[in-house]
Amino acid sequence: MAKDVFHIHVKEALEKDGWAITDDPYVLRAEEIEYEVDLGAEKLIAATKANEKIAVEVKSFLRQSKVYEMHNALGQFNTYAFALKSQEPSRTLYLAVPENIYLEFFQRAQLRFVPLC
Repeated sequence: MAKDVFHIHVKEALEKDGWAITDDPYVLRAEEIEYEVDLGAEKLIAATKANEKIAVEVKSFLRQSKVYEMHNALGQFNTYAFALKSQEPSRTLYLAVPENIYLEFFQRAQLRFVPLC
């Protein structure tokens, strides 16, 4: 399965911050449906630190249309959040995006609800 362009950087940053990567990728199942990230370029990473558990969806935003990429990322994020709530509600889901995308899109008021890392 292909990995997102920034996947290794996110993984290394988590490890450097003291997180133990527990699943790469992290597979979600809810209501007999298995959610896996696209073959194209996404992965979920699961990590633990002390008693805290997270899952991270990595998105590179490489297509021409950043708005399309944002809609795609938020759609996947919401689907994974629903599945995670059923499978492992104690794990927090985050979306990892490049800094320029964070500043350009995710600082807007309507998107500030998305937990980013």
